[in-house]
Amino acid sequence: MSLVRSATHVVLVSIVSAAPLAGQRLSLPRGPAFPPAKQAKQEQRNMQDTNAAARAASAAVAADEQVSPASPRASLERFLELAGTRQYHEAAAFLDLPDTLQARGDTIARQLKAVLDRRVWFDLDEISPAPTGDTADGLRPWVDQIATIRDAHGARQPVRLTRGEHDGETVWRFSRQTVGRIPAWYAALGDHWLLEHLPEVLLRPGPFDILLWQWAALPLLLLVATAIGLAASRMLRALFVRIARRTSADWDDALIARLGGPLTLACTLAATGALLPILGLYPPAAAASYRVLRAGFLLAFFWSLWRLVDVGRQLAAHTIWARTSASSRSLIPLGARVTKVVVIAFAAVAVLSLLGYPVASLIAGLGLGGLAFALAAQKTVENLFGAFSIGVDQPFREGDFIKVEDFTGSVEAIGLRSTRIRTLDRTIITIPNGRLADMRIESFAVRDRLRFAAVVGLVYETTATQMREVLTGFERVLREQPKLWPDGITVQFRALTTSSLEVEVMAWFQTIDWNEFARIRQEILLKFMDVVERAGTAFAYPTSTIHVASAPAEPNNTKHNANPAAAPR
Repeated sequence: MSLVRSATHVVLVSIVSAAPLAGQRLSLPRGPAFPPAKQAKQEQRNMQDTNAAARAASAAVAADEQVSPASPRASLERFLELAGTRQYHEAAAFLDLPDTLQARGDTIARQLKAVLDRRVWFDLDEISPAPTGDTADGLRPWVDQIATIRDAHGARQPVRLTRGEHDGETVWRFSRQTVGRIPAWYAALGDHWLLEHLPEVLLRPGPFDILLWQWAALPLLLLVATAIGLAASRMLRALFVRIARRTSADWDDALIARLGGPLTLACTLAATGALLPILGLYPPAAAASYRVLRAGFLLAFFWSLWRLVDVGRQLAAHTIWARTSASSRSLIPLGARVTKVVVIAFAAVAVLSLLGYPVASLIAGLGLGGLAFALAAQKTVENLFGAFSIGVDQPFREGDFIKVEDFTGSVEAIGLRSTRIRTLDRTIITIPNGRLADMRIESFAVRDRLRFAAVVGLVYETTATQMREVLTGFERVLREQPKLWPDGITVQFRALTTSSLEVEVMAWFQTIDWNEFARIRQEILLKFMDVVERAGTAFAYPTSTIHVASAPAEPNNTKHNANPAAAPR
């Protein structure tokens, strides 16, 4: 309901604002200026050229001179002014009334004003400002044709002015032939009954020359149109649901569920267009109103496209193509966002163009400031292209666990400007796409298997027999695992280091679940400990051994001294 209220409000405001556009006046047809059809074609061409030159000259003269008080334009303008202020007695002076209609002059003037308001909208600039009238219209002198009106049978009948005298002054009045047709024209109006029975105050012109009764009836008309639109929308949706139930596909059900709002808006606009003639708006207001309604239909159409994008995104995510192609799933959200932006852009251009705005000039104006805009939006454009680069190259997808330089986390969303990553500490890191596209990214989600790698150090007291037993036991433990990838097992005595005898162990397991791999790794390490214990050796740890060697004893040799005096006593 809120959507419909908003739509009706837009229609109302748009009608009010667009109705008085000065540039929407209708061009008025002129009388025939051609010779009889039986004359030669060359004579027709010459006559047309002559009339065109005369019209151009007359227009140039009229543009340069002021409007004469005795001209057709001045008389028509005065009649419209008097009739617009409901001074019908004075306005009747501009009617060439026959004797049979002299007593009804006020009524005929009022009827003529009502007919002109609904059937003709004058561009006074095209009415002759000269006292002699338009001498190049092909009519007899002192006669000017200012419009045509369709009768009840659809035939066009001329509205003409003739030059005459009134109270000693030269004036242009509506011809007797035109005055004689006014009652029939008035009777053909759809709202003439209202004009006869409504209070005087409601027949006064309000803002933008729309009558007060039309202003009062407009909200009621929109309310009735809304009720009709809601009822029609529900009936159509019920019909579509019945049809969709007969099919085995799911897309039609999702489509009907999402198109409820646009369908209601379209039905409401259609009902408004059907009821609008009841108001009897004058031509520019009616033309502007229908133009606004067409713009509303365009909005409903693009709104439907917006909803279709959401339906297409949901359906594409559940297709076999998306399930079998992991890289396709991350392109779907990005493609949906870009499509919505395109839909909005086309909707804005189409609606503005329909409402009469110079879209081409606006686009050209944007080109003048394109350089400044490009410089100001450099980072934005860079991030946008970064988003496309990520979407096409697929270094990661939404939900992947990745490592970006010095942090790791899960990708939560890939936007048009930035990517959000939730770290192991449950914080959110936001990185612009332009920068992220140039960074070193490691994705853990694309691994097809996980690697087990370890270096086991044994003490130097381990004998060769014990070492062989340990190597055999380690390989046996690995091959007992059901998810072992059989190719590429490595169990070998790698090196003699300063503190241990190193055994290198490496193998792959066919799982991408990290929790499952952690359990497998724990079981393997426990069994390795059992193998080492059974072999009668032990794990080494960094130690320093100092060997202290004893000094050699001096030889006990007795020396004989030849000098007896030197001998001890």
